[in-house]
Amino acid sequence: MKVLLFNGSSNHHGCTYTALSEIEKVLNKNGIETEIINIGNLPIADCTGCQYCRNAGNGKCVLNKDIVNECIDKCEQADGFIFASPVYYAHPSGRLLSFMDRLFYAGGAKLAYKPAAAVVSARRAGTTAALDPIIKHFTINNMPVVPSNYWNMVHGRLNSPDEVMQDEEGIQIMQVLGANMVWILKCIEEGKKAGFVPEKTKKIHTNFIK
Repeated sequence: MKVLLFNGSSNHHGCTYTALSEIEKVLNKNGIETEIINIGNLPIADCTGCQYCRNAGNGKCVLNKDIVNECIDKCEQADGFIFASPVYYAHPSGRLLSFMDRLFYAGGAKLAYKPAAAVVSARRAGTTAALDPIIKHFTINNMPVVPSNYWNMVHGRLNSPDEVMQDEEGIQIMQVLGANMVWILKCIEEGKKAGFVPEKTKKIHTNFIK
């Protein structure tokens, strides 16, 4: 089994990466393969709603100058996901949200029914508000949300990963999150062996008029 961990920070080895590394240790200890993917510090374009991915693109985004399409391919082979971001003005990084919007819109079928978790890092506040838009990508896409023993957050000042390691509760939260991801992955695996797979239904699309 494999879990992809997406680092939405432009600082590749900062506070957010440190939180992901603690989760990765637990996953690896339990035999889960991992890959931390830094989405980079270059701009990632927003989804334009052009519908290319739903038509001619066959599940690939028309915007192909960043890592979104590469990650869609990786998601097909993965069994679980963790999306992490620093807190910017009480929300995740705009780069991560643009990445996730296009990843889920074009490649959502490759993530559906697989467990996922959101993680944020902050100096002080804005963490729960930042978790919310990340998690909403999961709950609209039939994905079990992996919890911990508190909200999935760590604290440390910008470019101070050593401070994250001093956040004893935050580190424990990451470790419990990793253990819970292992538990859910193994439960899903055993369910599949027993022949239980959620029935996929055709989505009904309506609006407030019709």
